[in-house]
Amino acid sequence: MNKTTHRRPAWWVPTLYFAEGLPYMAVMTISTVMYKCLGIGNTELAFYTAWLYLPWVVKPFWSPFVDIIRTKRWWVLAMQWAIAVAMALIAFTLPAGGFFQATLAVFWLMAFASATHDIAADGFYMLALTEHEQSAFVGIRSLFYRASMIVGQGALVVLAANISSAWAQPKAGWLVVFGILALFFAGVAVYHSLILPHPVADAFRTAKSMRQVFNEFVATFVEFFRKPQVAVAILFMLLYRLPEAQLVKMITPFMLDSVADGGLGLTADQVGLVYGTVGVCGLMLGGIVGGLVAALKGLRFWLHPMAWSMSLTCLTFVYLAFVQPTQLWQIHACVFVEQFGYGFGFTAYMLYLIYFSAGRFKTAHYSICTGFMALGMMLPGMAAGWIADSFGYSTFFVWTMVCCVATIGVCYLIKVDANFGKKGS
Repeated sequence: MNKTTHRRPAWWVPTLYFAEGLPYMAVMTISTVMYKCLGIGNTELAFYTAWLYLPWVVKPFWSPFVDIIRTKRWWVLAMQWAIAVAMALIAFTLPAGGFFQATLAVFWLMAFASATHDIAADGFYMLALTEHEQSAFVGIRSLFYRASMIVGQGALVVLAANISSAWAQPKAGWLVVFGILALFFAGVAVYHSLILPHPVADAFRTAKSMRQVFNEFVATFVEFFRKPQVAVAILFMLLYRLPEAQLVKMITPFMLDSVADGGLGLTADQVGLVYGTVGVCGLMLGGIVGGLVAALKGLRFWLHPMAWSMSLTCLTFVYLAFVQPTQLWQIHACVFVEQFGYGFGFTAYMLYLIYFSAGRFKTAHYSICTGFMALGMMLPGMAAGWIADSFGYSTFFVWTMVCCVATIGVCYLIKVDANFGKKGS
């Protein structure tokens, strides 16, 4: 057991994981809504915001150095201050004429700080808590991470839209929101500097030389690429979410574009409600149900049903694109169903990453797997805007259904132990 100094986990676990989720939401979702509201075209929006996944793609390459340079606690606080500065810089650069290029550069810096914060926060969680405490608080950390999604995709988008509308200034609401986020992260950094414990296991490490670290780093990657079925596993990681990787980039533009342009003609605050609140609730519920049923019969039994769940629920956006309903309850229902199906199907994906990561370097190998996961979102997302602009939303969403063939197909290639994921296995 690792001895720590004072502070009950209930004082810092919720705030740590709420703070972990918010910058990711800002980079991946708030930026997309903001750029669309400020007149950036779909092709440019999807291409450049997809590049923001890159820090999570290459995260495995610098995660070992977070482990040896300073403490996890130091990295958590430093990255929270860095994120606070980045949020403030977004607010300062928004009024500029070349705001798109300037804010994109800052979002890049924020993305690297957020990815580094993920590494440090997850490591700190394991060092500061006993195994019993880790199990006891895993639900709390997940709950507050999901809460950050509702705040980021929902409440903050609604707030920005209402302020911009009230002040008749398109940028005003977003400037206020990023100002609030900057103050929040400065406050969180101060709070955590006072409240986070000082685990003995998190002490500054000097035992390993850089040569030893480099040798272990190389050994980790060599062993990963020597795993059985590694080529098939990587193909699965890249293709399982192929439809969703494109869909997620165009959901917001589709909802915001006028009916004449093939969209749904919603306002930004309506999008914040339907996608950032109703959609997130569907995603959370789908994930919970997926976890419960996977625990009963294991991953191999549920792999194909979950892949079909991710695929068939994409039909809801085909319906929305062709019918373009005006009643909000229909849009809410479709988004809820699609996000529920995605959350349910995503369970299989995460379980497979855990399954494939098993072994001597399981933590590092899981990090590598998440890098491939981010790459699988980045590359298809870059082309999504061009496809939608070139062929229209209706054809685009039909295309995402065609891509579901990849989701179903890769499931027939991988092999999973029959007992993996079952209760008691």
